Amino acid sequence: MLQNYVPILVLFVLAAAFGLGCVAISSVLGPKRPNPDKMSVYECGMTVEPGAKRPFDIKYYLVAMAFLVFDVEVVFMYPWAVKYKALGLFGFVEMMIFLFILLVGYAYIWRKGVLEWE
Repeated sequence: MLQNYVPILVLFVLAAAFGLGCVAISSVLGPKRPNPDKMSVYECGMTVEPGAKRPFDIKYYLVAMAFLVFDVEVVFMYPWAVKYKALGLFGFVEMMIFLFILLVGYAYIWRKGVLEWE
């Protein structure tokens, strides 16, 4: 049983070795010409104020939540649609519960105004 997983383990080891090897080779052979412009902090082309601790606008989190609502819905509905007949009534009820939970999230982001573009 365990011998069936040996090729997968070998593949993981080879992939990790290839990735680490590429990074090691590029750090050894790559040019090293540091200058103040390359070493400066880059933040969207603007200089960063020292000690700037501003909280993020809640809009960023709500947009991320909207993405998750729609993304998760699609990811789970496709396999459900493929196996719809095999799952029968149980699968249908479970998907309706899942869609209800997603609709609660959708109603929340709609109420918060995430879908209104400024």
